[in-house]
Amino acid sequence: MSGPLLGSMPEGYRALVVAAGGGIGAAFIQKLQSDPRCAQVLGLGRKTVPAIDFEQEASIAAAAAELAPLGPFQLIINAAGILHSPEFMPEKQLAHLSYTQLLSTFTINTLGPALLLRYFSPLLDRQRGVMAMLSAKVGSIEDNRLGGWYSYRASKAALNMLIKTAAIELRRSQPQTVLVALHPGTVSSALSAPFRGAEIGRPAAVAAAEMLAVLDGLTPADSGHFLSYSGERLPW
Repeated sequence: MSGPLLGSMPEGYRALVVAAGGGIGAAFIQKLQSDPRCAQVLGLGRKTVPAIDFEQEASIAAAAAELAPLGPFQLIINAAGILHSPEFMPEKQLAHLSYTQLLSTFTINTLGPALLLRYFSPLLDRQRGVMAMLSAKVGSIEDNRLGGWYSYRASKAALNMLIKTAAIELRRSQPQTVLVALHPGTVSSALSAPFRGAEIGRPAAVAAAEMLAVLDGLTPADSGHFLSYSGERLPW
């Protein structure tokens, strides 16, 4: 018989998932809802109540203020991310760069998550609090050997720096907090669909289960690290 989904969390733990409407976010919600030890899991997004819109800082602050009385939360996961849209695809050359695409990508992948760190990290349980931001291995500067995908790579690299920096601060103010960047791998989702995602990816439910297993094993000593869904530590 397998053990509990998140055995390191206290009985009756509470969780928040941002971007709950996406494939991975919805899979996180479903997995957490199936755990009898999870007292509450809340999904947040543009159409939820409260709503979070990464283009509106006020919505992030307001959502945190509204949810604070329901806390503290033992687990917060940000599953938001953008690689392409109906208006653009990842840039393969410098000649493809545009201010509009850069701004759109950074807003979702970097700026919104930065404000989540500001407004939501205080909602974490001071005894056992884990906050995970979905990043991407292609955001690793050291691992970049192919080039291309300028906006996406740069936005995830910037997110990684924000996480690393925030982890240093939280180590002083909230020493039991664990803050990590988490690479989900290739998942069969709308994000990966144009890039053979359905062929080479794995189901979102599988990815969510793997990432939750990684989060379950983390301690405060792991805070500030960049981890893969397999638990491997990735280079910044």
